[in-house]
Amino acid sequence: NGKLEPVKCCRNLQGHSISPYLIHGGKSVPIVKGGEVTKMDEGEVFAVEVFSSVLGRGYVVEDMECSHYMKNFDAPHVPLRLPAAKKLLTHINKTFGTLPFCRRWLEREDGGSFAVNQNNGKQTRYIGALKNLCDVGLVNAYPPLVDIKGSYIAQYEHTILLRPTCKEVLSRGEDY
Repeated sequence: NGKLEPVKCCRNLQGHSISPYLIHGGKSVPIVKGGEVTKMDEGEVFAVEVFSSVLGRGYVVEDMECSHYMKNFDAPHVPLRLPAAKKLLTHINKTFGTLPFCRRWLEREDGGSFAVNQNNGKQTRYIGALKNLCDVGLVNAYPPLVDIKGSYIAQYEHTILLRPTCKEVLSRGEDY
């Protein structure tokens, strides 16, 4: 409609360090003034993320049906009683490890990775098993982030590597 709307940074979200097989590596990168001070060291990798809200307050909460998950990096051994949960955990370990995944990938013929499963990885009737894995703390759920009704949230992200003489943008593409 040609109308300009104000854009606000989502003040309760931030970027983070990335460690091998651990997407949220422990250090935070605030996107608004007044956050914690983080010392970035040579050789570290960071996800520099900006979350913005149009027509919102700039403060998000988790809401709605969850579709994204990630195995808990520090998960202890938990005895699982449900055979379906054991089967799904084996699939998650083999296919994704501790990297994020979504339900849509589980439902593909390759179960999320053709390189790992070819066309023999499709998961069926897995929702109860996934809920069980979340309930016992082996898998973390990441629901959608929302601001107020009628607002829009956008995420912008670049991955950087701190080299001795420069900061290398690893995620640079033709659009940047």
